Order: sequence, then C-alpha cells, then structure tokens
Amino acid sequence: MWRIAPVLINREVGIVMQLMKDGGSKQWSLYALVFIGTLAMIAFEGCEKTGGEGGGEGESVSTATLKAPPPPPPAYADKHMPEGWWSDPEIIEQGRQLFIGAENIDVNCAACHGKNGKPVKKGARDFRQTERMQLFSDSQWFWRISEGVKGTKMPAWKKKLKSEEDTWKIISYERTFSGLKDKGWDVARAAWVPLDELGKPVAETEAAPADSEAIPAEEGAVPVSDPVEGDAPASEDAPVQSES
Repeated sequence: MWRIAPVLINREVGIVMQLMKDGGSKQWSLYALVFIGTLAMIAFEGCEKTGGEGGGEGESVSTATLKAPPPPPPAYADKHMPEGWWSDPEIIEQGRQLFIGAENIDVNCAACHGKNGKPVKKGARDFRQTERMQLFSDSQWFWRISEGVKGTKMPAWKKKLKSEEDTWKIISYERTFSGLKDKGWDVARAAWVPLDELGKPVAETEAAPADSEAIPAEEGAVPVSDPVEGDAPASEDAPVQSES
C-alpha cells in the first residue's frame, strides 16, 4: 500500500485544488485533506520499516550480505575469555543473573535484548542469529559491551559493570541463545569450535610423500643429524597449518 501512496496523494491534492478553485464544499475538501494525511502516514511508516540497524529482531539473515564487524582496538585485541569459562555452568548462571538485572541494578541487558534473547526494543542485537553472532570474536564482543557501539543505542557498560570478569560472564551467557551454545572461541584457530576441541593443538600439515626423491648432499656437507658446534639444532617440530 505504502508504495502507491505518493501516486494517490498527488491525485487527491489535485482534486482538492480543483474543489477549492470551483468553490466546492468545504466539507468535502476537509475529507480529502484527512485522506491525504492518512496516506502520508502510511507512506512514512513503510519507509521506516525499511531502515534501522541490522541484526535486530525479526530480520532475516543472508550470509551473502553479512559483513564482519571491525576488529577491536589494540587495548582489547588480546582480551579473551578466561580458561574454562565457556563451559562452566556456574559462570554461565552468574552471567544470566547479570543479563536480567538481578545481580547489578545498574545493568539489565534483557531490558533491550529480552530475557530469552528475543529483542524487546527496536534495533537491539538479536543474539539468536547464529550466522551473525559467529562473526564476532570474544575480543570484539568484549569491546562492544565495554565501549558501546557508535551510531546505535548500545551504550558503554564498562563503568557500570563491577569488573571485566562480569563482562565475560555476560558473554558466556549471551552466546547460549544461538547455535554457539555448545561452542567457545578458540584463540589459536580464531574461530568458534565445539567445547571439547577448545585448547587442542592446531592440526599439523601433511607430511611430505614417503616416495619423494631425496636431494643428494654436496661433497663435504655436514650431516643434519650432526650439527656444527655452536649452531642451534634443527627444529623437529612440523610446521602447523593455520585454520583461521
């Protein structure tokens, strides 16, 4: 309806102008003006629905249009979830208490994001959207809660939260609304991984084929197994493959 409103408005304006020019009934002119105003409101409402910050409640998520959030500034780049907190039920429960405002009267995430992760205020981040939330590292998440998000209604919370630990507790709980519930951020892999894989060594690269031809050593060369005194021994560790 709102897409054709401008056309109808133009038509009705023309009718009103003609009525006034011909000395038509003031009552009919008033009715026409009311009708024009109604159409204008419909048009405005429709335009408003097309705007707003991405990631809010009810918005469909297309992986083709998702953009990675900006990296955290240096002051936050090396901040990570304390070891074991992703899977600690006590930590997650403490995060829930903070999230719903039961622990700190100055902090109530649920007032905007909803107690079950479904936003209750327009523009609030929908933590249920796995495709969007998995784009955030733990450092990025921590940074946004601490400093807020410019250009949105998300305020900075670092002065109202009693400690950095409280921020991590909230994050540990917030991620349970989405498909990240059974995952944690692995710093080495720079990715969300299942909880039972957290902290495990990154997979090693495949070894060279066994039938590859060895390159003959030059005459007088020192064997690798017998390094020259004073030189550091060759590393026996195989190179690792980055999965980030």
